[in-house]
Amino acid sequence: MIPPKTHRPTPGQTVGPFFAYGLEFPKQHEVASPHSPGAIVLGGTVYDGAGAPIPDALVEIFAADADGSVSRARGAFRRDDHTFTGFGRAFTNDEGHYEFWTREPGGTAAFFAAIVFARGLPNKLHTRIYVPGDDAAFAADPLLSSLDADERASLVATRTPDGHLHHDIRLQGEKETVFLAF
Repeated sequence: MIPPKTHRPTPGQTVGPFFAYGLEFPKQHEVASPHSPGAIVLGGTVYDGAGAPIPDALVEIFAADADGSVSRARGAFRRDDHTFTGFGRAFTNDEGHYEFWTREPGGTAAFFAAIVFARGLPNKLHTRIYVPGDDAAFAADPLLSSLDADERASLVATRTPDGHLHHDIRLQGEKETVFLAF
């Protein structure tokens, strides 16, 4: 017989500033090789509640491949310059910028699942970054259809002139990104 729990869970502790020990691995921001067919850059800036860039945040993404398939292979930390892993991790630079080499996920209302870790946060934040362009798919998506226009806009990336994706993440304040309870 298992005895009943006698202790209440403790609250989360702030995450950061980050140190690289144990978190970094080679080519961690290369979900797809930059030289592979269909490779694009997904990048943006992480901002705090005052609108200042956060220089020590960590962003993780996970997404399906361009054909809509989800990678089930073990070893998402290994990069071999030809396998799409679905998972990536990027630290922000001194200007709060993060960047991934990846592919646009396939499927309807295609999105990247994203997690943000930053100083001062008691827990990580979950959000989505949607690929722009398919308004009919957005209308059918249960999450996007439940949001007002400004909230939806906080989740949809923009296309750059060179075909890449740009998406800023705002932790609080004006144009705050919608975060999910998970």
